[in-house]
Amino acid sequence: MESIHSDKIKKMKLTLFDYNLPKNLIAQKQVKPRDHSRLLVVGRKTKKLKHDYFYNLDKYLDENDVLVFNDSRVFPARIKFDGGKGEIFLLREMKNGNWEVMGKKLGKNFKFQILNFKINSKLQAQILKRMPDGNYLIKFNLRGRKFREWLEKYGETPLPPYIKTKDSKIIRNNYQTIYARADGSVAAPTAGFHFTKELMSKLRKKGVAMEFVTLHVGQGTFLPVKTDNIEEHKMHAEFAIIDKETAKRLNDYKKAGRRIIAVGTTSCRVLEAMTSEAGESSKLSEVSKVCLKAREKEVNIFIYPGYNFKFVDGIVTNFHLPKSTLLMLVAALTGREFILEVYRQAIKKKYRFYSFGDGMLIK
Repeated sequence: MESIHSDKIKKMKLTLFDYNLPKNLIAQKQVKPRDHSRLLVVGRKTKKLKHDYFYNLDKYLDENDVLVFNDSRVFPARIKFDGGKGEIFLLREMKNGNWEVMGKKLGKNFKFQILNFKINSKLQAQILKRMPDGNYLIKFNLRGRKFREWLEKYGETPLPPYIKTKDSKIIRNNYQTIYARADGSVAAPTAGFHFTKELMSKLRKKGVAMEFVTLHVGQGTFLPVKTDNIEEHKMHAEFAIIDKETAKRLNDYKKAGRRIIAVGTTSCRVLEAMTSEAGESSKLSEVSKVCLKAREKEVNIFIYPGYNFKFVDGIVTNFHLPKSTLLMLVAALTGREFILEVYRQAIKKKYRFYSFGDGMLIK
């Protein structure tokens, strides 16, 4: 697992990242228009807060800033069988076309069981084996484009358990960023929900640069941290991509002293995981000593307080669940005690939390 932490922080307890949130502040639907959500602007150095709306994001950025988005697209990864009593949750496609899945109601005698999905549909699946982590390996009779077409027709978009809506149209239309391009995520990079075409156009006119990387969000986003000592938590690997042209531009921006702001924790994790240092003893503050590399690889970087950021200077993010790795990442950027105080102020001001909630700019 890739991480750089001081020895002083190694035994940080999970309870240090807990907070109490009233259930009525958990957003159940998206604000319309998307950029009319609220915005909490957080100064990392000044420790000052400013309350505004997301459509005014351009007021807090300048022509030297660079926004880095995750363009991964959520695909309908949940499919039901046996009249809706059972379901499988697609996690990732293997090179041979088989799929790793999580399953419910598969039964004890699952080996080589044949699953039939939807009456009058052509899809069947054969369970090949149960994997060490409890997931399953499945072989579908439809592959490639035909399988994707079936998913778009019959599959369901997965949602976090705290969103209770059952309206499939709301889910399909709202649980996706407007710039999503590359199929592969089972959960959306939700910090990007606040961006509209109008806001992005306004930011471009101001001179803010925009770049896109890819990280396909996997099952780890739904899994809680179960270890009392957070150092013992193991992150699930997720597939990430930065192409050569994007890497070159981002390196040029960094060398020119421009501020790199990740849109979401997923973009942040990609940038940090793909950045290399020139020598272990080099100072991280020397931008000439770091280099973002164009790669396609699985990343499992775990960022929490004590981590030294190599490439990212700020972040656009939502308000995250207690004890989550997402909250830990943000705490690494701001300081744990300060971000918990920020959350207390947000609760007092009745900000909306989690996926469909309000946004935060940390700079």
